[in-house]
Amino acid sequence: MTDSTARHQVNRAQVDQSRQGAEIVRQRTPALQQVQHTAEFLDLVGACAQFVASAGRIVPGLRGQNYSDDEKATVQRNVARVRAAADWIEGAVATGQVTPEEGLARLLRGE
Repeated sequence: MTDSTARHQVNRAQVDQSRQGAEIVRQRTPALQQVQHTAEFLDLVGACAQFVASAGRIVPGLRGQNYSDDEKATVQRNVARVRAAADWIEGAVATGQVTPEEGLARLLRGE
């Protein structure tokens, strides 16, 4: 197959078929659903713990540092992204709504 579009479509069809099969297995296997839930929960808690640990290691070293206005603005933009992501996590856990709103999605992408 030399046509990259056709190859892409075949690959996509194979991936879609695989996803559908996996979803059927998940629906028919409650124990698998619980394992997946536990793994996702641990990933989420681990990501939060990793961020807090990194900040705890980095922030104390900021003492006495002088940052340019551009550097400060960059940090402020990224902290806003962190806050937005944290709010998204809280909302997803509280409501089950995991799809970010368009404004949040743009913020998370850094736009």
